[in-house]
Amino acid sequence: MQAATSIYIREDLKTQLNSLKRHPRESYNDVIERLVTLAVDDEPLSDETMRGLEESLSEIRQGNLIPEKEIMKKYGVK
Repeated sequence: MQAATSIYIREDLKTQLNSLKRHPRESYNDVIERLVTLAVDDEPLSDETMRGLEESLSEIRQGNLIPEKEIMKKYGVK
């Protein structure tokens, strides 16, 4: 038998958990387990992705940015 514990949650959070139930009798444990599973990414980022992120951060730090308005104009987005 698994151990159980009680936790305090705000009423608004309980309401949110209720809205995430797939069916009315689904337990909060099942809802929370599903959320935790979605939140944890077991697949690490590839080396290529990490290099791309580092390059992008470097460009941002150097101020190499294109204003959103320019991008929208370039691609004809209003």
